[in-house]
Amino acid sequence: MNATSLTAVIMAAGKSTRMKSRLPKPLHPLCGKPLLSYLLDACNAAGVSRTIVVVGHEAQRVQEAFQGQCDFALQAEQLGTGHAVMSAMPLLDGYTGDLLILPGDTPLIDGNTLRQLVDHHRNTGAVATLLSAVLPHDAGMYGRVLRAEDGRVVGIVEAKDATAQQLAIREINTSIYCFQAPVLFEALQQVRPDNAQGEYYLTDVIALLTRAGTPVEAVIADDWQVTLGVNTRVELADVAARLRWRILERLMLSGVTIVDPANTYVDADVQIGQDTTVYPNTYILGSTVIGEECEIGPMARIENSHIGHRTRVLASQVVESRLGDDVRVGPFANLRPGTVVGHHSKIGDFVEVKNAIIEENVSMAHLTYVGDAHVGANSNIGAGTITCNYDGKRKHRTVIGKGCFIGSHATLIAPVQIGDGAYVAAASAITDDVPPDALAIARCRQVVKEEWAKRRREQSSSGGDA
Repeated sequence: MNATSLTAVIMAAGKSTRMKSRLPKPLHPLCGKPLLSYLLDACNAAGVSRTIVVVGHEAQRVQEAFQGQCDFALQAEQLGTGHAVMSAMPLLDGYTGDLLILPGDTPLIDGNTLRQLVDHHRNTGAVATLLSAVLPHDAGMYGRVLRAEDGRVVGIVEAKDATAQQLAIREINTSIYCFQAPVLFEALQQVRPDNAQGEYYLTDVIALLTRAGTPVEAVIADDWQVTLGVNTRVELADVAARLRWRILERLMLSGVTIVDPANTYVDADVQIGQDTTVYPNTYILGSTVIGEECEIGPMARIENSHIGHRTRVLASQVVESRLGDDVRVGPFANLRPGTVVGHHSKIGDFVEVKNAIIEENVSMAHLTYVGDAHVGANSNIGAGTITCNYDGKRKHRTVIGKGCFIGSHATLIAPVQIGDGAYVAAASAITDDVPPDALAIARCRQVVKEEWAKRRREQSSSGGDA
């Protein structure tokens, strides 16, 4: 690699004890993706050609989750940020380009901010450039960036070591850096764990370089929020709220109406078409794609599904399903994985569909269960109809042809086929195939006993037996 190469090292080896979780912090879900994935996305957007993730605590789980997306270096013992970078050095033998260093718990960082950091680093000829942020409030326990009168960076002071005057500084160190790799590697050899924690700190590298008079720069992030870290579940919730707003803002600016952003939850990879309206108390999750001019919600939950244009989903759940154009779903429908619904079909109230293909212009308006089935175009499925697809050992398939009429409260006991154009009488239990254009009736003939109820009442009032 030449001197213009850009590699990133993401430090994600810590135990994250303040999260109080058995799940490693890099894997904590955040708007539909693991937390660490946002760092990888930002590096890719910034033009990073190679990303190395330093792992330690629960290393195998993290590696399995991100296999193929990056390289890994093992920090078997967590001895500070400088030690984390040292753990990656065997993978960087002979590397002479620029090196981005990022903590693995800053998921709001974006490619543009990293690109600005790298460009400033290269344009100024600095050996090290840190990303700083000016907070609108007290900087708390963050390290403060110290500058000379001419603006040069002269060091970083940790809050616990700062004077009262230094604590008043609101420009903080974000622990995101860009280094000339050979200079960093040489400086790391001089860092010593001479502190109460016995750890090697990257901030000590900045101190070494500034004392030697080598050029160190700092770039202030345009938006301080992108540098926020996650150390507790409280901070995770705060970052999630900011990320959700970023997602919703992007959608609204692209032509999507979000009626109540405070009560709408959309994951990071969701795509929604122009002039679609999303109503309150709606969750759109995973890799869902929604077309144009749809109405979603209120009270809808859609996960990893594809929805066509002009489709309405009201107070219903759609999971791992595909809906065509001009489909109507709900209220209170449940579309489970493997459901495919064709154009102009209606899936009404208290209808459940699972692993079934519903062709175009099908109506199943009320109180129906269709599982492991294929329903042909232009068919009508009456209220209360169910497909009995499970015999206690295996699932079986029901096939309903085109243009069929299935009467209310029909029970279709799979495996069974209903031919094109056939009718099934209401309240029939169908166990055998029905030929095309036939009428199937499978129920007891009605018997009427005249004045039976009257006699029963009379006998009951006299104390006799009915």
